[in-house]
Amino acid sequence: MALRLVAEVITLKTKHPFVIARGGDDDTRVVWVRLTDGDGLEGWGEADPSRYYGETADTVLGALKRLEPHLPADPFDLDATEAKFAQVVPKNGAARVALSAALHDLVGKRLNQPVWRLWGLDPARAPRSSFTIGLDTPEKIRQKVQEASAYPILKIKLGTDRDEAILRTVRDATDKPLRVDANAGWTRERALHMLPILKEFGVEFVEQPLPPDDLEGLAAVRRRGILPVVVDESCIVATDIPRLAGAVDGINIKLAKCGSLREALRMIATARAHGMLVMVGCMIESSLGITAAAHFTPLVDAADLDGAALTVNDPFLGATIEGGQIRLPTGPGLGVRRRSDHTP
Repeated sequence: MALRLVAEVITLKTKHPFVIARGGDDDTRVVWVRLTDGDGLEGWGEADPSRYYGETADTVLGALKRLEPHLPADPFDLDATEAKFAQVVPKNGAARVALSAALHDLVGKRLNQPVWRLWGLDPARAPRSSFTIGLDTPEKIRQKVQEASAYPILKIKLGTDRDEAILRTVRDATDKPLRVDANAGWTRERALHMLPILKEFGVEFVEQPLPPDDLEGLAAVRRRGILPVVVDESCIVATDIPRLAGAVDGINIKLAKCGSLREALRMIATARAHGMLVMVGCMIESSLGITAAAHFTPLVDAADLDGAALTVNDPFLGATIEGGQIRLPTGPGLGVRRRSDHTP
């Protein structure tokens, strides 16, 4: 029997307006996708669209309509299905990954095993997650650092003309390890000027210091040898990695960019083949979106999976973060359930 697709828009509200170098919002529309098979089993996935990549909840709904006729007769036929999805809507990564996650969830439920187990992974190897501090006033930044007390690592959004002041505010409030994400907000000169300052403030690595296409600039920043350079916007899928090798130290995988769980695994394998550091990140997402990414965290070096923790109305329960440590669910498939279905 054919799979039945249901899509529903959910508005996630954040505790604070989430602001990065490109701007920000205090609510985010995501799309909850459910695939039902003939036995009544449901596979769930989430689309977390980013305007930066030309996606909104509405474009996701449109893409899902185009993809629906290409749903597989057999949910286990993941490889050919995901290739077909990429052919039909090449630009809509968030829409495609919602179906990819839902199919993986369904396969895990049919076999009664969690996805990480189907991949042969050890959940104890998942790294600790950082918590992101968005751009804000000094008072608000201090408050956010306080609210992130359970997280052992902080990721600081920069890319402004007051970056040093932001770092000082954070450092005055905590001695935790820091990571920095400029969201492509610096010029080459500014990035080179900032490197020794970041080092002095105890920053572990810098993410996307320059615009995505400035590979030469990224290589120049890396050649300084002061801090590892990780790219996010410069790296969408596995085929982007060979040209980045040698110019940067690592990549940040996001499901909403790469478009499928199998593509995320390919990215990890490709980056490892080039001796690169691998990080997994997220958008503002519910625990459903976060958990899909959490399943492959035993394979990565660094994680920034705080998207659900930044919200006040997460409707799902899935992977948790305890003392910063990512804990994978043991239920079948993605192991996610509705919060309202949970009895303490």
